[in-house]
Amino acid sequence: MTKTKLRASLEGLDEFIDEQLQLWNGVGTAVAVIHKDKVIWKKGYGYRDLESKLEVTPSTLFAIGSSTKAFTAATAALLVDQGILDWDTPVKSYMKDFKMFDPIATERITIRDMLCHRSGLPRHELVWYNSPRTREELVRTLQYLEPNQDFRNKWQYQNLMYMTAGYLVGQLNETSWEQMVQKSLFTPLGMNSSLFSVEEMQLQSDYAYPYVEKDGQNTRIPFRAIDAVGPAGSINSNLVDMIAWLQFQLHQGQWEGSSLISKEQMKMMHSPQMPSDSPFISQELPVSTYGLGWMIEPYRGHAMIHHGGAIDGFASQVAFLPEEQIGIVVLSNTNGSIIPYTVAFHIMDRLLGLEPVNWSSKLRKLMGKESADTEANPENSLEVPIQPDTAVEEKIEETHITPCDRPYTAYAGIYTHPGYGEMSIQETTDGLQATFNAIEMPMEYTGKDTFSVEFVLFGLKITYTFTLDESEVAQSVSIPLLLEPGTKPIEFIRVS
Repeated sequence: MTKTKLRASLEGLDEFIDEQLQLWNGVGTAVAVIHKDKVIWKKGYGYRDLESKLEVTPSTLFAIGSSTKAFTAATAALLVDQGILDWDTPVKSYMKDFKMFDPIATERITIRDMLCHRSGLPRHELVWYNSPRTREELVRTLQYLEPNQDFRNKWQYQNLMYMTAGYLVGQLNETSWEQMVQKSLFTPLGMNSSLFSVEEMQLQSDYAYPYVEKDGQNTRIPFRAIDAVGPAGSINSNLVDMIAWLQFQLHQGQWEGSSLISKEQMKMMHSPQMPSDSPFISQELPVSTYGLGWMIEPYRGHAMIHHGGAIDGFASQVAFLPEEQIGIVVLSNTNGSIIPYTVAFHIMDRLLGLEPVNWSSKLRKLMGKESADTEANPENSLEVPIQPDTAVEEKIEETHITPCDRPYTAYAGIYTHPGYGEMSIQETTDGLQATFNAIEMPMEYTGKDTFSVEFVLFGLKITYTFTLDESEVAQSVSIPLLLEPGTKPIEFIRVS
């Protein structure tokens, strides 16, 4: 099909995207469509800066979140091609001091296991989220994080494993993950605007601010610096650069007459490695698998390879149909937005000549959403696919003011966990307050040495349960930080 015919099949797309922005209260979005080497569509919609009414352009930089993971898998593939790394050699063979909680995983886990999310570890997001620790320090915390599944038993989306894979790639190349991506991918592909930190992004002339929708209004929120877990999701990019990335995928690692990554290793990344979970399971998307840095699913009978991303105030979707040689990228600056999915799927329907599915209505039902309201939550950080907010909202319970049975000094102090780090509980004029990774959380007593603690940043409440000694002074606090089946509360021990 010619570029003219393909573009004609997208007639009315501008209006559809504008409708999506209105329907889902989105701030801005950028959309590109390619067919082989031809750019069919490349436009910005809405605002990159709502307050100043600055519009999104094809050059506007967005945080792409977990769409970064495909870049990390690609750096590993580069080393496999060079004979420096093997997909199935235990990581411990390359990093002698590598250690996980599970001794079997310590000895046997490979970079393939890490890149297809079968480590046995639940998400453990608050280990890294807003943490001051370095990447190397976070890698060392893995030995203290309990699994909730047997090694290789189940697909479990895991950002810390991707961070570790990127760290290993940097170590083996005697450089950093960032430098390797820059030298081996960004530079040869001409991705000259892409970069790794939100601090650097804000020094550029055209970038999007992050927003969250609450009570019907979009509010600008701080950029989330996630440099330490960069290989899991720190890349910032725009349509111009992501078009090159999609063309590179469709060319199976070949670029301007040379092979950056062998077709053999590109096929490995694009092949199913593990059956995976998805909130999109439906007639159109009947089965979900994960490759290496990519979700691999049939879309209405057509092979589809894609990956989404979400980090504070941003969401993305990068997808391609290898048989039809079609690529789509949708970037958004609205927290937890599903617009990247509704737009990408709609474009696929149109280009494939299929009757468009009403994905807005279908996704509401699949995700259990009664409205388009979204709030930030840690389970959505670097998530793919997007998790329903109701999974968190169900955890929120109404609390009532209960007089505390003992002085606040019985609970105030410093508590630590070898993997999660230090948490401070201090008395303020309004009562007790917990501080963890510089996140302040008000505490409300609910009886029997328990407190309802509000994670204001995430819009949820969690119960802290204290254990006291014979002198009625708290010695530990147990916190259900993992909202996944089969996970234990995290116990912090008082040290002062």
